Amino acid sequence: MVAYEMIQNLKEIYEGHARQERDETSKALFQCKMSEGSPVGAHVIKMMGYIQALEKLGFPLNNELAIDVVLQSLPDNFNQFVLNFNMNEINKTLPQLLGMLRTAEGNMKKGGSKSNLMVCEAKGKGKKVAKSKGIGKIKPKGKNALKSKGGISKEGKCFHCDKPGHWKRNCPIYL
Repeated sequence: MVAYEMIQNLKEIYEGHARQERDETSKALFQCKMSEGSPVGAHVIKMMGYIQALEKLGFPLNNELAIDVVLQSLPDNFNQFVLNFNMNEINKTLPQLLGMLRTAEGNMKKGGSKSNLMVCEAKGKGKKVAKSKGIGKIKPKGKNALKSKGGISKEGKCFHCDKPGHWKRNCPIYL
């Protein structure tokens, strides 16, 4: 056989195998879902392995799509992180995303069920509220004015005498 014929013969033999491997790898990547309570580091490293395997098979994913696939595979307790990541349009690589996710996971374990909020510097200048010279509160007018939603609850308990039916400001013992 001539070298060209040998190469063509090898392509015919192994091309079907590469396609099948690419199909299995992409299926595993897109169906990968992190279970709640498992470490985020192992999950993201496994997904990075799938992405690198696809790249070796001649099917590379761009960075943004790879990050989207990883973020979509996270459980519901990472929803706040994903929301902040997408709203702030953070451009990171997969290893940098892994570091951010590990930090967020550590913060979630420390804070319990508290939600974490990432704050960025505002691009526009905010309106400053002028203080009045007189004593009292400034009442907003127009769209910013708050409207009451109902009356005062009578089922409260007094903080002074611990009796139900009135509050401290109306307590006969306190007054």
